[in-house]
Amino acid sequence: MLDKEIIRSNPELLKSALRNRNADPAILEEIEKLDAKWRELKGEGDSLRADRNKLGLEISAAAKEKKDISKLKKKGEEIAKKLEKAGEKEQKFEEERMQVMMRIPNIPHPSVPVGKDSRDNAEARKWGVPKKKSGDVEAHHDLGPRLGVIDFERGVKLGGHRFTVMSGWAAKLERALTYFMLALHTSRGYREFYVPYLVKTEILEGTGQLPKFAEELYQATDGLWLIPTAEVPLTNLHREEVLEEANLPLKYCAFTPCFRREAGAYGKDIKGLIRQHQFDKVELVKFALPENSYKELEGMVQDAETVLKQLELPYRVIELCTGDLGFASAKTYDLEVWIPSQDTYREISSCSNCEAFQARRANIRVRRQKGMEFAHTLNGSGVAVGRALIAVVENHQESGGIKIPKALQPYMETDWIDTK
Repeated sequence: MLDKEIIRSNPELLKSALRNRNADPAILEEIEKLDAKWRELKGEGDSLRADRNKLGLEISAAAKEKKDISKLKKKGEEIAKKLEKAGEKEQKFEEERMQVMMRIPNIPHPSVPVGKDSRDNAEARKWGVPKKKSGDVEAHHDLGPRLGVIDFERGVKLGGHRFTVMSGWAAKLERALTYFMLALHTSRGYREFYVPYLVKTEILEGTGQLPKFAEELYQATDGLWLIPTAEVPLTNLHREEVLEEANLPLKYCAFTPCFRREAGAYGKDIKGLIRQHQFDKVELVKFALPENSYKELEGMVQDAETVLKQLELPYRVIELCTGDLGFASAKTYDLEVWIPSQDTYREISSCSNCEAFQARRANIRVRRQKGMEFAHTLNGSGVAVGRALIAVVENHQESGGIKIPKALQPYMETDWIDTK
C-alpha cells in the first residue's frame, strides 16, 4: 500500500506511474473524493471536540461557583451524541478509503524501463549456451509418460486439469532438487522455515494478493486460503511487529507447494508441467533497511542464479518493464531457463523489491535512531522446482539417458538415469 501523503502531495507523479503500469489513474479521483469527505468529517469531529472541551471548562467553573449545571450537562450529552455519530461516519469513510487504496499498485522504481508489456522487457545478461534444441531431445511430457514416471492422466483423475502424478526417479528428482536448493540457500545465510499452507484473509492482504487477485486463489470453506507462494506466510511472519535496525537484513527461505487457479490461462501451456494448479517452489524473502534494499535485490538475484549455474542450465536475466511488473513490486528481475523442447527461455524465478508497499499493509516497522520506519520487503523464487526438473531432464539428455548434474548427484545417489 502506498503512503497516502504521496497521493495528497504529488498526485501527478502517481498518475504517471499508474499510466506506465497500464493502470487506470481514475482510481485517484475516487481516493481524492473519499479523502476530501474524510477531511470534512474530521473537521466536524475536531470542532465538536473543541466545543466539548470548552463546555467542560464552563461546567467546572459553574460547579465551583455552585451554579445550576443541569443545562450545561444536557448540552454536553448532545455534543457527545453528535461526536459518536461523527466518529462512526469518519471511521466508515476511512475504511472505504483504505479499501480503495489497497487496489492501487506500487510505484515503479525510477530505474525500471517504461513499457507496455513483456515485449518491452530488457535483457540484462545471459549465462551458458543452449546446446540442445527441440529436435535433439524427447520432451519431458513425452519421456515421462513413456517411462511411467510422469502421469498426467492420473493427475486429471485425482484433481482435474493441470494436476500431475510423479513416481520413481521423477518424484526422486523433484525431492532432490528441493533438498539441493534448501541446502544451497541456507549455506548462503538464509534461515529455513516450515510455514502453514493455509492462511487468513488479512495475511494475503498484507502481501498484496487480496483483494485484487482473489480469482487466482483457492479459498477453503472456513475462510482460510491456500497459499500461492511461500512469500505470503514468510513476509507476514513479522506482521504487526517492530524489527531492530541492527538485525537487518533478515534472510528467510522455505519450501512449500503453491496453489494457483491460473484464471485466464485457458489454452496456455497445456502440455507438461509448465503451468500447474499445484507446484513446488523454494522461496526467498528478505527484510531490509530502505537504503540497502536494492543492493539486497541484486544479491537475491545472484542467489537464484547460483542454483541454475550449479545445475548447469543456460539462462538469462530479464529486467521487467513498468507494464509487466507485479502488483506489489517496485522493481523485478525474472530468470528464464532454456527449455530445449520449446526452443525458448521460460521463467523459473522472479525476484522483486516491494520497498515499503507490503510492510505498510502488514505494519512491519523498524526501530531506528531517527524513529520508526517501514521495512523494505523483497521476495524471489529460489527456484520453481517443477520447471527446474523440466530443464534438467531436457538440457542434460544424452543418448539413452539423463546425465545428473554434479550438484544433484548426492541427493539422487546416482549420476545417470536410464531412459531406454
